Amino acid sequence: MPDHVTSGGDLGTILGVWAHPDDETYLTAGLMSRAVRDGRRVACVTATRGEEGSWDEERWPTATLGKVREAELMASLEVLGVTEHRWLDYYDGTCAEVDFEEGAGKVEAILREVDPDTVLSFGPDGMTDHPDHKTTCAWATEAFRRAAKHGAKLYYATMTPEWAAEFVPVMNRFNVFMSPDTPPVAPLDEMGIVFDLPDDLLEQKLRAIDAHESQVEGMMNAFGRDFFRQAHRVETFWLAVAK
Repeated sequence: MPDHVTSGGDLGTILGVWAHPDDETYLTAGLMSRAVRDGRRVACVTATRGEEGSWDEERWPTATLGKVREAELMASLEVLGVTEHRWLDYYDGTCAEVDFEEGAGKVEAILREVDPDTVLSFGPDGMTDHPDHKTTCAWATEAFRRAAKHGAKLYYATMTPEWAAEFVPVMNRFNVFMSPDTPPVAPLDEMGIVFDLPDDLLEQKLRAIDAHESQVEGMMNAFGRDFFRQAHRVETFWLAVAK
């Protein structure tokens, strides 16, 4: 049986490896915030600054969006109490073009320094089929294979079929999921992590999501706050590799 994580669970030191600002917030804000409250070390890696992610060129022009999203991420992490963050300094949409050894090597160096018990990232599907997401997963997986300590675990973000049936049709009004094969799904009893956020952590997560204004404003206005509460209350991961 999977080792389910509840509000009393302990993932030890956590390293998250993601592609764009806000990936970490949607998928792991609750887990990160709880770990910080428990006195655990939490470090977050972001490959790009999401420079090509403008929904409104007049308000958030592509030319300056990287600086905007950098500030948004810092504000979001501050809400969650996360103080360790590293950029890989690649440009949005180009991760697949980066030499694999270079990208994996950067993640490996960070992994060796942080020495995490738990690594959280996308699966090979990239959650939404975004090439940057898929490449980030490949880097994290190779770095974990090379450098993770005995007892460490690598988890891939995954959703349940029920979640996908309820929320994907709504989210795809904004083309969130780029392939009919995404998001990845698995039954609840096959998940390695199932964290149902208590109300206080859920509200904290929503404040962290709010910090990513350039990305979330349109969806928040279209769907409403209660939709976000329902869609992002449970954080689920599949255990990919255990050392």
